[in-house]
Amino acid sequence: MPRAAKQLEWCTVRLGEDSNWWVMEVSDDVHWDVDGLSIVDPRQISHILDLLEPLQEYKLDQDLFDTAFIPFRIQKNLGDGLIRLTRSQESFADAEEPLFGLPNIVDDENSPYADFINHITKVRVNMLNDLIDFEQKLTIDEVEDDIREEENNNFIEGRAVHLFHEVTNILDYVPAGWELDDDDSVSVSEGEDIEDFPEIEEEDTTQIAKDPSLKWDEDEEEEEKDEDTYDGPPPDSGDDDDLGSDDEEEEDEEK
Repeated sequence: MPRAAKQLEWCTVRLGEDSNWWVMEVSDDVHWDVDGLSIVDPRQISHILDLLEPLQEYKLDQDLFDTAFIPFRIQKNLGDGLIRLTRSQESFADAEEPLFGLPNIVDDENSPYADFINHITKVRVNMLNDLIDFEQKLTIDEVEDDIREEENNNFIEGRAVHLFHEVTNILDYVPAGWELDDDDSVSVSEGEDIEDFPEIEEEDTTQIAKDPSLKWDEDEEEEEKDEDTYDGPPPDSGDDDDLGSDDEEEEDEEK
């Protein structure tokens, strides 16, 4: 891993198949090891800043973010998914151009980036304990164990953990069985799982249609209309009956 940040002036990064950027070459290969070294792009930095915003009221130290990442700007497109980045003197908040962020790591345990990770974990735990009524307070060790387990599974499967996911796994962390929605906590009762509920099978609609006890009101109305409808010839008018009677009387008189 990198050992110092003072002499690093440029780096070449590659866009991986996972749509994340990975460092391929650096100007200071004596102090920096590019094996598995990742870097966040401008859109990822913006997303991280959005996730940090709710932590402001829980004593988030914003300065730790600025020291945790070394800003780089795009210098040249090298083609084939490679670009050359050069060191920038601008801060992420005031930059007029998109900036990449390389983790400022001296070693795995002692570095500005490690301080940032430890700090946001602590603040996230404070926020969760404030918003969720746990039976027992959530601890930093519990959060770190959950996240470390997921990262170890990725390592076993041969997948490197990008620093963007390392940060967002902390900023998005919620214990299993709980949710945060607009600062409101919603829990899933212990032992209750959606998979425990039986599946509802669709009934055979053709059999339902054949059931004479299940009829729509409209069908009944149509049947009533059919019963009241007279299909025979139109009835004779009263005038025709009178004319017929007169003719019969004349025939009788002639006889």
